[in-house]
Amino acid sequence: MLDFQFYSPTEFVFGKDTESRAGYYVRKYGGSKVLLHYGGNSAKKSGLLDRVKDSLSAEGIDFIELGGVQPNPRDTLVYEGIELCRREGIDFLLAVGGGSVIDSAKAIALGVPYDGDFWDFYSTEKRPAAALPVATVLTIAAAGSEGSGDSVITRTDGGFKRGAGSDLIRPKFSILNPALTCTLPAYQTACGATDIMAHVFERYFTNTPEVEITDRLCEAVLMTMVKETPRVIADPGNYDARANIMWAGMVAHNNIVGVGREQDWNSHGIEHELSALYDCAHGAGLAVIMPAWMEFVYKHNPMRFAQMAVRVFGCSMDFAHPENTALEGIRRFRQFLHSIGMPVNFAELGAREEDIPALVEKFGIGDGRTGGFVKLSAADITEIYRIAAHASLS
Repeated sequence: MLDFQFYSPTEFVFGKDTESRAGYYVRKYGGSKVLLHYGGNSAKKSGLLDRVKDSLSAEGIDFIELGGVQPNPRDTLVYEGIELCRREGIDFLLAVGGGSVIDSAKAIALGVPYDGDFWDFYSTEKRPAAALPVATVLTIAAAGSEGSGDSVITRTDGGFKRGAGSDLIRPKFSILNPALTCTLPAYQTACGATDIMAHVFERYFTNTPEVEITDRLCEAVLMTMVKETPRVIADPGNYDARANIMWAGMVAHNNIVGVGREQDWNSHGIEHELSALYDCAHGAGLAVIMPAWMEFVYKHNPMRFAQMAVRVFGCSMDFAHPENTALEGIRRFRQFLHSIGMPVNFAELGAREEDIPALVEKFGIGDGRTGGFVKLSAADITEIYRIAAHASLS
């Protein structure tokens, strides 16, 4: 196990009706004038936004609203939010929604005190020196942004999707009410579940030896998702299953399952080009890319993939030929994703094989290599896209 520092200061307020306490927690963490950031009409129609506003008003906290966040959140709304915050003297951001809303709020938080273009933090190695405080009222278990210091934004000019990270944008508090996810369509639920599993796999496939504790934590989250996702798709109102998934989503990405070990993150980077070009759901793109990445790299360490196959998917271990067990685990993973309604290949995702050269070019590694578990070249990434284009359940 590698040396590490772990810092996760977010206060999590978990349970039914907890959104009614949003105002109390904003006040607790020093907010006096809030940007209430959200997506479309669902937060309004459900009454959630009104409950949050009532909570803020009860604490005497002023607020300004900015809705309109789209999936794969755009830089254009971030710029609008930065100017609005500066003009109105906003000192706290409250994101009501899923990962896209939270990521957009984090980007605004970085941009308000910064003299330059907030995109610098997403496109260069520049690190932020300050940010407005951010908090969340979560409505979908998926991105894990409610507990992480990460944010991903799409730049409209050129369609680039890039990430930034800093402890400055870890939420001060996150309100997690599983009941808020019970009305999600099955497809959104499945996309979220896929994203959660991908966050774990990006950490699980490592070259670091002797990481049994985090291996077991990773496997516990993965097994939870395999059990609970079909339950909520069959019974959307199953609160307990929703609760397990919501907490799994946070655990998957606040990095407690990734400490002390080298991580990879190639699958996320490869997928980002798909969702930037086609505006597909991030989870759906990962459902196509992650198994393809696995098929391409499993020979690097067949025993690690075989361990996943046995411990998570219940495969029998072929000690004489562990690569067979590894491939069976990958096959079962792809079958699981298909069983919850996720796409298997480019055609089902709405992607086109002829766009692969453009996707690789936008990935932007040139003659270099990227990744942790296996360092990939542009030619390797091209092959992963091709595997994804032609994938099947056989």
